[in-house]
Parts: sequence; structure tokens; C-alpha cells
Amino acid sequence: MILRCYPVSSMFKLNYKPVGLWRNRLSIVPFISSNHNNNLVFHSKPIKLTDDSPLSGVECVMMDYLFGKKKATEVAHSIWKHVVQKGDAVVDATCGNGHDTLAMANMVADESCSGHVYSMDIQQTALQNTASLLDKSLDPHKREMVELFATCHSKMEEVVPRGVTVRLVAFNLGYLPGGDKTVITKSETTLLGMNAASRILASGGLISVLVYVGHPGGMEEYEMVEGFASGLAVNEWICCKLQMMNRPLAPILVLLCKR
Repeated sequence: MILRCYPVSSMFKLNYKPVGLWRNRLSIVPFISSNHNNNLVFHSKPIKLTDDSPLSGVECVMMDYLFGKKKATEVAHSIWKHVVQKGDAVVDATCGNGHDTLAMANMVADESCSGHVYSMDIQQTALQNTASLLDKSLDPHKREMVELFATCHSKMEEVVPRGVTVRLVAFNLGYLPGGDKTVITKSETTLLGMNAASRILASGGLISVLVYVGHPGGMEEYEMVEGFASGLAVNEWICCKLQMMNRPLAPILVLLCKR
């Protein structure tokens, strides 16, 4: 498994320790390059995750992921909990079967029900599955906090009202699990959606992108996401990815944290 941060001048990889020494502990070692090639300079002194890192406080979940006890989606949800606050506005850019939308609703819900989840998908099946899951999982007050939109995530700024401060935007790319595998997210519209997300996101907010590379078009979409992240200003963004090295078709989690 490798954990990388963009741009290349601030990339990281996991510092491996014997199991007896590294349980309940996660440290990272920076490796630096003066340009955008693969000539790397390694530093031997481990450092802990900084307080402004989107991974701060989720070391145990990361270890469970490393040992095969957690999925990438579970890692993503755990990270979201360290970013999202009660009463926040959040966006599920690809609602799918509704599991991310449901998780978001529980994160933003408070007694005043001031939080809001904007959830969207282009497939009616996805919207119906999400609505069904929400209806049976949330009480009526929480359910009212979630709006579903039959639209593409490239139209995100038309969905979220002007002036609303968004704490989290999540993309779960690829095809609908259990649905038509020929209907997939596309690099062109995903890029538009990520650009829109970067504009509406609040300082301290997070763009979370789970990319699947095992289907036709998936690797091209991942390369687009990686290129977008690499191009963000280092003084404005912290950008990381979580990837299994010996499972080339495993999903890749990309995290873009706005300073």
C-alpha cells in the first residue's frame, strides 16, 4: 500500500514497522523530488501526520485497511467524520445505492436539523435505491435534510444554492453496483464536477474521490483525477491518495483538502 501526496515536492509513503511496534501507530516518511520525474530522495526520519492533514486521527482505520479488515469506502467515511460537523452542507456527487448519502446525513444531522445533503445521480435507478434506503434508515426529520437531484455532477453549482458553504464533496466513480455496467462516469464530466467542487468548497473542507480502475475507461478517469490533484496549488490544498500496490485493480481513494 502507498500513500502519496501532491504535488511531487510533498509526496509521502507509509513507513513500515514490525507489527509489534506499529500497531495503533501510523507514521509517514516524506520523499522529495525537485522535478516531476521519478528521481526520489528518501529521508529516514519518520514523522507523524500533521494536525492539518485530512488523515489526522484515523490511524486505526488505516491499519485495519492495511490488514484487510476495512474497505476503501470505510476509510473514506472515517476521514469524512473528522472533517464534517453537525449542521454542515455536504454533497454526494454520485449517490449510487445511497450508502454515502446515508452516512453524510448522519454526520450532519443535529437537533435543529440545520444540516443539508445535496445528492445527485444521472440514473433513476440510483435515485430510487437511495430514496428507499433513506426512507427506511432515517427518521422523518433527518430525511428532510436530504435532497435528491436527477442531474450530472458537472451541474453541481446549479444544485447547491449560491452562498451555501460546503464542507464535503464526495465522488464514487465508475458504474452503479448491481446496475448497468455500461453506464459509467466519464472523465470529461467528472473533471467539470471536480472543478465545481473546488469552487464551492469551504476552507477546511474535503473533496473525496473513490476511483475504480478495473472497468473500461476507469484508468483514464483515474489519470484525469490524479492530474487534477497534482495541479492544485500547494499553498491552498493538501492532496493525498491511498492505493494498494499489489492489487492494481483495487479502488484508489484520492483526498483533496482545502486549506
